[in-house]
Amino acid sequence: MSLRVLHRVAAGPLETAGTIDPEADRDVLLGLYAPPSATWLRLNLIAAVSGDAAGPDGTSETLSNPTDRVVLGVVRELADGVVVGAASVRAEGYRVPKTSRLVVVTSSGDLSGHRMDPAQAERVVVVCPASAEEEVARTLGDDVAAAATTLVVPAGDDGVVAPETLLRRLREHGLRSLVCEGGPSLAGQFLRDGLVDELCLSTSPLVIGSGLPVFGRERFDPSDLELSQLLLDDASGLYARWLLPGGPAGRSAAEAGR
Repeated sequence: MSLRVLHRVAAGPLETAGTIDPEADRDVLLGLYAPPSATWLRLNLIAAVSGDAAGPDGTSETLSNPTDRVVLGVVRELADGVVVGAASVRAEGYRVPKTSRLVVVTSSGDLSGHRMDPAQAERVVVVCPASAEEEVARTLGDDVAAAATTLVVPAGDDGVVAPETLLRRLREHGLRSLVCEGGPSLAGQFLRDGLVDELCLSTSPLVIGSGLPVFGRERFDPSDLELSQLLLDDASGLYARWLLPGGPAGRSAAEAGR
């Protein structure tokens, strides 16, 4: 393999190609993060420089900052649905996003600890096997369960809903552009099965040994990435968009060009 050219992004006094005010320039951010296709799956995750998905408090909250939360809101606004695993709901609560649906994936049905407002529950979609329906209703509570939508899908022999089955059912339900916010295990499963079009990764300027890798402990084959965008804030936080040319959209484009 031949040596490649190096491009200096920043050195010494910060060199930039322009600045963006995350609050005042929200329309600019919406343009920068717009997915190129109506059917799209992106992962939107935050990690420490050490690759950890959890900060000092054991959640992603202490890795985040106000700028990251603005970017999070923009990415959510551009999606039909925000996909999270039940473990993230139990660990971090989770509220219903302001501008899109909240999709919760669970095999056990245990959604205890959630912070979903019953007034917004009509924008909650729970995907689970038939064996988990009763537990979903119990742990959501009567008010939320009455307004939320439950999509029952078949599970594998291990009782887990396959990521491809999940995506197919959501798109049948009209949710085509999706962003998965984790947890790490769910994100790793999507990568393992080659279903991801894009990775939006925020990097917090922190080194920590939380023991929780950002993609969980799934083993999967390597995928080449293409850096399409990199933003840097004043506190050394990085916000990258990585495209996966080998993802579903990339494979479709390659097949169409043959």
